[in-house]
Amino acid sequence: MISALFSFLGGAVFRMIWGEVAAWLTAAREHKREIELMREQEKIDAAQHERNLAAIRLQADLGVKVIEVQGQMRVSEIETEAWLDAVKGTTQATGIWFVDLWNGLIRPAVATWAVLLVTGNYTGWWSIDDRGWELCGAALGLYLADRALFKRGK
Repeated sequence: MISALFSFLGGAVFRMIWGEVAAWLTAAREHKREIELMREQEKIDAAQHERNLAAIRLQADLGVKVIEVQGQMRVSEIETEAWLDAVKGTTQATGIWFVDLWNGLIRPAVATWAVLLVTGNYTGWWSIDDRGWELCGAALGLYLADRALFKRGK
């Protein structure tokens, strides 16, 4: 009878203790797993935050670049308008005969000079440096723009 009592208590107590130990081990393992998941989620969130910051920086840089390009385009438009106004101004008669005569002769003379310089460079008679090419280009541009605008009535 005592052995039956010990068997009963031993079996019940053993199951109770094993159940509690197993529950405690399961809870500890789940707690450890939750902590690991939280740490991994923190790493993922930190990486996402870094990607978001990089995207914001890139968007800001691109926005600045767009503004810079728009500014450069506007400056280029202003320079082009100023050039066209200057060209238009060279074709307007002043009413003073010698100024108008000079105005009528100077553009063809400068254009002829530029053509002779370029021709001399290509035939090997002389060599034109970068500044000479710039001057020839400006002279021919002024003459040709003047002719083109005159034909269009501007």
